[in-house]
Amino acid sequence: MIPTHELTGMILAGGEGRRMGGRDKGLEPFAGLPLVGHVVKRLEGQVAELLINANRNADAYRFFADRVIADEEGGFKGPLMGIYSGLRAAKTPWLLVAPCDSPALPDDLVARMVAGIGDHDIAVAFDSERLHPVVALLRTSLADDLAATLSEGERKIDRWYARHAWCKVDMSDCPDAFANLNTEEEKLRLESLLAAASGKVLT
Repeated sequence: MIPTHELTGMILAGGEGRRMGGRDKGLEPFAGLPLVGHVVKRLEGQVAELLINANRNADAYRFFADRVIADEEGGFKGPLMGIYSGLRAAKTPWLLVAPCDSPALPDDLVARMVAGIGDHDIAVAFDSERLHPVVALLRTSLADDLAATLSEGERKIDRWYARHAWCKVDMSDCPDAFANLNTEEEKLRLESLLAAASGKVLT
């Protein structure tokens, strides 16, 4: 098992938010908190340090994290660049990554990812139908290999994972927890569903 002091958490919030009108998704209000705040709740206290990967609004994100890091290269080059930036920034042997736009992630996400990785270098959440490649646990020693991969122009996360010893972590009991919000409509729909499930009416 990976002890807490060997584990850094990082929330990916570095995208352009194009399908949400270019707005910064992590800071979008959702059920009384910015979206990123819900993901913070899933990680805080379970990692040695919490990072947020953000390429704008760093001051706003600092409220939620121990450190805010930008992509190593500018230009919004996608989540694989965000993961690379986290591997470089982490001071621990392991990095747990989660997206800023999945506010319903399971409360025991960290424990389940740690329990599921075994002897592998990368573990990826799997809901029985789909892999969720931006919900992953990775050895930070993979940073140099990922740097070389990025320099070759690769931007597909799954293709880079496939080059290493990786495994799926079964999350089939909670597939809805991995819903990610790309549009205003998706955000409002999930907000209503969660409100109904908790018996609250959100205004």
